[in-house]
Amino acid sequence: MPCDSSYSAEKQPFDITIIGGGINGLAMAMALSNTTLRIAVVDTGSLTGSADPFDQHDPRVCALTESSRQLLDRLGAWALMRDVRVTPYTRMKVWDSDGVGHITFSAEEAGLSTLGHIVENRVTTNALLQRLHETPAITLLGNTEITSLLQNADGVLLATNADTSLQSRLVIAADGANSAIRRMAGIPTREWDYQHHAIVTTVQTERYHQDTAWQVFMRSGPLAFLPLPSIGEAHYCSIVWSVVPDQARQLMAISEDEFCCALERVFESRLGKVLSTDRRYCMNLRQRHARQYHSGRIVLVGDAAHSIHPLAGQGVNLGLLDVRVLAEEICHACGRGGDYVDDLLLARYQRRREPHNLIVMGVMQGFQQLFGSNPLLFRWIRNASLNLTDQIPFLKKQIVRQVMNP
Repeated sequence: MPCDSSYSAEKQPFDITIIGGGINGLAMAMALSNTTLRIAVVDTGSLTGSADPFDQHDPRVCALTESSRQLLDRLGAWALMRDVRVTPYTRMKVWDSDGVGHITFSAEEAGLSTLGHIVENRVTTNALLQRLHETPAITLLGNTEITSLLQNADGVLLATNADTSLQSRLVIAADGANSAIRRMAGIPTREWDYQHHAIVTTVQTERYHQDTAWQVFMRSGPLAFLPLPSIGEAHYCSIVWSVVPDQARQLMAISEDEFCCALERVFESRLGKVLSTDRRYCMNLRQRHARQYHSGRIVLVGDAAHSIHPLAGQGVNLGLLDVRVLAEEICHACGRGGDYVDDLLLARYQRRREPHNLIVMGVMQGFQQLFGSNPLLFRWIRNASLNLTDQIPFLKKQIVRQVMNP
């Protein structure tokens, strides 16, 4: 079926319906906004953005690679994000608390201006929403929950909580790791529990973060201090602390002062005292991977297709790569008068993305197991590996370039 927005209008209100108003769903809509397709974005939230959402830090942040930044720039969002609050970082320091192993990655050594940018999720979603509100061809359906779906000859019939239904030739599920659309479509997953919880919040530190992303590996799990913009003389970092469930419960129960002291101790006071912390949030960590990325007229992107340990902050970047590839396939079909719901197209999208996603997931799983292993031999291997890699500039350069521009 060609990409013609006039096709069967009375039966096909939308050519493509994107479920999920997070970063991946909104980026998907913007990536398709130059086609003639009728596109809707559906989310349980308002999809209006916020006029002034930046009076406090969002505890959810992502470490955007250069590839992700370039995509957001092409979508018109990056300029808005940059004007609000983004933090470039030029170095990454990683060390093992249970030994002498350490490694430092430098943008200068890799011939780059930055290693990436730490950006609060809310900054990215608001920029994308602003661009979408400037795009009349995109219909935003906020405060709408999909309660059931039925695939038929015309596409997918979506029932909503407002006793209305949406008909769409293609549904793109970008509704997160616990994707309701994936479940309703009967797409199975392979998943396992990391037996870790992640505590996330924003902290104020005594000293400036030096434009550096810091990560220390402990027996109980990794702790990351990610740089955020300073406000006057006050310095801030976003933290992601992965710990076993019992320790997570203890850390969530103690006072703010006790939590700051615990952070300062395990972080070895690299940035001086931890002066204060925002509200703490805790989430269970599970790895999931859909056994197939599409079923009939339903296709998955981002966390709906795969979710990984936040060890290296690659989750959003993998999702944006999904968005880029799927948009390329759909736009290419539109450009040559092809059918954007063709099984061969959706299978090609999966072939292009699945191997890379699996590799990254495997690497993250290997790191998590290696650094979570306490026997002396494993501790010696990881410390020796960190130190050896740190002494090979060419290898470090290749690692940085592969991660930053996959």
